[in-house]
Amino acid sequence: MNTTEPTRLTPKQYKSDIKPVWCKGCGDFSVIAAITRGLSQLQLPRENVAFVSGIGCSSRIPAYSAVYGFHGVHGRALPIATGLKLARPELTVLVAGGDGDGFSIGGNHFMHSCRRNVDLTYVVMDNSVYGMTKGQASPTTASDWTGSKLTPEGPGMPPFRPLEIALSAGANFISRATANDPNGMAEQIVEAIRHPGFSLVHVLCPCVTYRPEQQELFKARAHADWQSTTERAEAMHRLADDDGYTTGILYQGDRPAFMPPAEPRATLEQIETEFRI
Repeated sequence: MNTTEPTRLTPKQYKSDIKPVWCKGCGDFSVIAAITRGLSQLQLPRENVAFVSGIGCSSRIPAYSAVYGFHGVHGRALPIATGLKLARPELTVLVAGGDGDGFSIGGNHFMHSCRRNVDLTYVVMDNSVYGMTKGQASPTTASDWTGSKLTPEGPGMPPFRPLEIALSAGANFISRATANDPNGMAEQIVEAIRHPGFSLVHVLCPCVTYRPEQQELFKARAHADWQSTTERAEAMHRLADDDGYTTGILYQGDRPAFMPPAEPRATLEQIETEFRI
């Protein structure tokens, strides 16, 4: 009888051999570290995990992971991931994106992904700037930020509040972490994957190139005050008073994850018959 215990996968084994091209000190390094720690803690088989992304610095993560990956186009990561999960429900599907990719051109998909409540985990690296395209203001940029030549007097409009949108649209799990705390982030990612339905992990992730002040700002202002609640009204009340820097798991709902009844898959012969002329 073989009594050898299976070898546990380490975080390093969930990383690919491709060296990241992010700027030195970028918060995305902490995010990939947290994700791989979380996958190692869950001991998910690498062939049963799929990572989908859109466009942006953060969306390079699938290439840096040793799991299946799909690098989509701008704003379209969530519908791609939704289709994958519905077609292959046995897979653990993760989605990576940034504030521009997820909340601007992908904003409509974001709201309706929360509403559909398919079992996905969406990790959004929010640095309140378009870091890949020369530092323009993004949907989450403060109204008075004057760091971009395109908006020298600031965007002049209130920033998008993704957690409030997610909660009101029906997301089943909502949390916020900072890149300064990869261990805490890893714990949130583990809980997000375990929780059924659509999970949002919102990461305050500094851009060292166009928003260098964020490194100290996030350290100074982040405060872990949230205790998870199952009550939507309580979670919304907390968000109404949120300063944007509160961390922890905010909400864990009990909506059943959306999954249509499974249909028998067509055989190769049936597919070939359908396309015969």
